[in-house]
Amino acid sequence: MKILFAASEAAPFIKTGGLGDVASALPKALSADEHSQVAVFLPYYKAIKDSPRWDIEFLCHFRVPLSWRSVYCGVFRAKDTAKNLQFYFIDNEYYFYRDSAYGYYDDGERFAFFSKAILESLQYLNWYPDVIHANDWQTAMVPVFLRAFYMGIESYQPIRTLFTIHNMEYQGKAPESFVDEVLGLPEDWRGTTQFDGCTNMMKAAILVSDRVSTVSRTYAYEIQDPYYAHGLDGVLRHHSYKLSGVVNGIDTEVFNPATDPLIPANYTVNQLNKKVQNKRALQEKLGLEVRDDVPMVIMITRLVSHKGVDLVQAVMEDLMQDDIQLVVIGTGERGYEDMFRAYAARFPEKMSANIVFDNKLAHETYAAGDLVLMPSKQEPCGLTQLIGMRYGTVPIVRETGGLYDTVPAFNPETMEGRGVTFKSYNAHDMLDAVRRGAALFHDAKRWKALQKNDMKFDSSWNQSVQEYWQIYRSML
Repeated sequence: MKILFAASEAAPFIKTGGLGDVASALPKALSADEHSQVAVFLPYYKAIKDSPRWDIEFLCHFRVPLSWRSVYCGVFRAKDTAKNLQFYFIDNEYYFYRDSAYGYYDDGERFAFFSKAILESLQYLNWYPDVIHANDWQTAMVPVFLRAFYMGIESYQPIRTLFTIHNMEYQGKAPESFVDEVLGLPEDWRGTTQFDGCTNMMKAAILVSDRVSTVSRTYAYEIQDPYYAHGLDGVLRHHSYKLSGVVNGIDTEVFNPATDPLIPANYTVNQLNKKVQNKRALQEKLGLEVRDDVPMVIMITRLVSHKGVDLVQAVMEDLMQDDIQLVVIGTGERGYEDMFRAYAARFPEKMSANIVFDNKLAHETYAAGDLVLMPSKQEPCGLTQLIGMRYGTVPIVRETGGLYDTVPAFNPETMEGRGVTFKSYNAHDMLDAVRRGAALFHDAKRWKALQKNDMKFDSSWNQSVQEYWQIYRSML
């Protein structure tokens, strides 16, 4: 089967969040099937183009019709990739030769061009997939453009589309005029793209795609509820017959405490006593008090409200009075960044605020931590808890989305479960969960059982990739 995977980012070329991990690991897992051909299409960003790390070859160029424009497009391909896993790059320096991947006034136009250029490129590459797997609003127009403009071409007619929602909050909204000025869609497509007084690209993709998925079973139910759907609950309920939830995995080769080159001391599930060496090394590096007997709580997250940072802010004084250490890594809203910096200045021996995205420090922290805190208001899947468990770092999570699916509450009597959970979006319920986690840390027998449960959990793509194969086959 030929699969085209369309995404706005994919590690190791470009990554700003979880999508970058998924768009790297899932195609890799799909390509493990020797009968598959997988092609990942990415924008040819400045960060990729200017990096000496990549060996990339030019393939062809052509013009892409985009409403009244005719826009240059170049297609490049990464060399030295696996035979059945190729990475293609859509080039246009006006749109993509910029310092960041996102955050520009014309993001809608940039990714509409990217979506159209992917489809246009197929006839120049003479490669037509069986399935196009589009991801999030940045590639939401791929299934729409396919149906609107390419069904008259025989080679495009058999192509089926899966659209995956990684985060409902970002839907690709634009003014109503966007349909005419940028998308250039025929008048009878206006109803497909418009919603609530604006153009909504995610809504159009939900309507038009053959199948829709999201990144956990619980989130697939949640987004049919107004609290989680950001307006599209009615659309999703109407199309629930084609909606699936498939939990993300992680690349277990990249995140492997036994072989990770970025951590001071490697260890396995049978060498948990060596994990503490990573804790001591991080305590020294960050200027924390070097103690084995204090539970280290870590947060590796974007510092924004829907990640539950407001709950942490509400009980920071209580947390700092408890006998714990807190290590925070991430960037986000200025108020939260300043709050963590202020507490780190007041409590330098027990609190470390690292307002950066530092991959090496993140790996060191996963290996060093005892508990990883994820009090999210909503969490489509979450990778942090999966990575934490891989390193024997126990999750403290709110029961929502993928956190609920992957972290069943630990039962001290039966020794089953993988973490400490709480239900209500409430700061003191979260504080209670942190204190229950700290109490477990001091119960050596149960703590070791819990860590082993986590490290033995299969967080790879093995199961999820089979679910995606089922979805792909169901469309053909």
